[in-house]
Amino acid sequence: MKKIGVLALQGGFDPHLRAFKALGVDAAPVRTLAEIQARDGLVIPGGESTTIGKLLVLHGLLEPLRTLFSAGFPVFGTCAGLILLSKKAVGKDQPLLEVLDVDVARNAYGRQTESFETTLPFDDGHRTLEVPAVFIRAPQIVRVGAGVSTLATYEGMPVCVRQGVLLASSFHPELTGSPILHDYFLSLT
Repeated sequence: MKKIGVLALQGGFDPHLRAFKALGVDAAPVRTLAEIQARDGLVIPGGESTTIGKLLVLHGLLEPLRTLFSAGFPVFGTCAGLILLSKKAVGKDQPLLEVLDVDVARNAYGRQTESFETTLPFDDGHRTLEVPAVFIRAPQIVRVGAGVSTLATYEGMPVCVRQGVLLASSFHPELTGSPILHDYFLSLT
């Protein structure tokens, strides 16, 4: 059975835990490097990216995680998780892991009151599926590096990308009840 960790320093980790458990996966909240390394993959959930980044620094996790992820440890970042994985957050100086070759603009899809739900075509290279998506103060991917594949777009802009075993989305798939992206991440672990 696959074992997935969900970073539980701050943010919406519980919905991810529930999504994986619904798939029959051993999912657990993780807060230390040892706990993360004992898992087959990690989810960095939505929340406040600046706060999560500062907590990664405070707990001495930023550099060890950067090294771990660069060495091929599977990671799935949603919303704030996407920001933390990115090379650059445009116009914002904050701690980043800098392992996913994308640049993002924070909160580009509007404020909390402008949150919305939609359905997106998700193309994993083998098939196209309809993926429900919830956008809440979502970041926009404004630059995609050469080694990054776009799996889903919204209004012509990438909102779900993959680079090797790194998966990231601007939106919150864990809030939809659809297992598609969590199941896809499991295929990368």
